[in-house]
Amino acid sequence: MTPAPEWITGFVGGEGCFHVGVNHNSGMRCGDQVLPEFTVVQHERDVKALLALRDFFECGVVRTNHAERKAYRVRGLDHLVQRIIPFFERHPLQTSKRQDFELFRSVVLMMKVGLHLRVDGIGAIRAIASRMNRGRSR
Repeated sequence: MTPAPEWITGFVGGEGCFHVGVNHNSGMRCGDQVLPEFTVVQHERDVKALLALRDFFECGVVRTNHAERKAYRVRGLDHLVQRIIPFFERHPLQTSKRQDFELFRSVVLMMKVGLHLRVDGIGAIRAIASRMNRGRSR
């Protein structure tokens, strides 16, 4: 059964996460690596919901997250740009997670044009990422 877009939007609004990590990596040109990730976590008894997301978006993986929890994750820049972002642009989130999505989208689009490969781009991305998720309440 293919999930309805409204179900996906509601499910992700409650259970999903748009995250951007900026980690030191001396092997990268600027010394930092930007890691965008779209994730939905559920108890293993509800893994079918995560598999439905993976099948719907035709990308990402479902893996064990921690103990009895499973996670659906999409990390690939092309998949984020071509599948995840367009979906949530067409079917906007109705929760405060929409703000996280909009910030996430801005970072992914910055990466698409290579700004994550410049020191000033990393600084701008780090500033945006700091306003996401828990940083949004500061």
